[in-house]
Amino acid sequence: MGIASAFTGDLLLFVAAVLAALEHECAHLIAARRYGYVLDRLVLMPYGAVLSGDLAGMTKREEIVVSVAGPLCNGGTALFFVALWWLFPETYPYTETAASISFSLFLVNLLPAFPLDGGRILLVLLRPIGAARARLVCRIVTFFTAAAVLGYFVYTCFSEPSCSAIVFSALLVAGGFGGGAYRPVTFSRTKDFSRGLEERRVAISSDRTVRDALRFLREDRYLTLLLFEKGEFLCEMSEEEYLAALENGDYSLPLGDCIRAP
Repeated sequence: MGIASAFTGDLLLFVAAVLAALEHECAHLIAARRYGYVLDRLVLMPYGAVLSGDLAGMTKREEIVVSVAGPLCNGGTALFFVALWWLFPETYPYTETAASISFSLFLVNLLPAFPLDGGRILLVLLRPIGAARARLVCRIVTFFTAAAVLGYFVYTCFSEPSCSAIVFSALLVAGGFGGGAYRPVTFSRTKDFSRGLEERRVAISSDRTVRDALRFLREDRYLTLLLFEKGEFLCEMSEEEYLAALENGDYSLPLGDCIRAP
């Protein structure tokens, strides 16, 4: 796509789109890491970028915050350029493309259709009606959104065809009926131990849950949890014991119970 854009004179547009997409996904990554979740596989494609990793055990509020972080980052960038034009009008010709792309990503990703962030937020909000019904409603909304985009493409065929519209419509259909690419948190420490690994020791109350301690987990640090009960030291919890609780899906289990479990 980059090579093609160089021959068509759209290289600046291509570079701006890639940077805006990377900014969008990095905002998701930072928001997820704030809650201790791992999003560490970024794939760039002709129609956008996808960031995947471990999201198991994430609460409704956390999922919404992580999903909305990307669009808000793009929206903030667009507002930054607008403010820049107000202070330095001469920068407009050089930043208009980047501002337009950022604002477009902000609006488009809020559409309630998969695989867009708005679709993920809709799925989270519909969970009370049941997982199967929520997915069905999301697929129906995605289908009609894709149909509307396809209708727009047909409309543009009478003047100047919008190829991006038909590609976007195909993306929505594929995303609405596809699945996510998520992996559990697993660290291979063999190589880390051979070259040395710093330890991260965190004091935490034993009644806090496994989910609460996720934000302390780092791939570049060995985690040791110092559990305290009513202000008194209880015991140490190794990273292996903590990862075992994650693997079992015991996100709501108090850390003290993980140690006491046989």
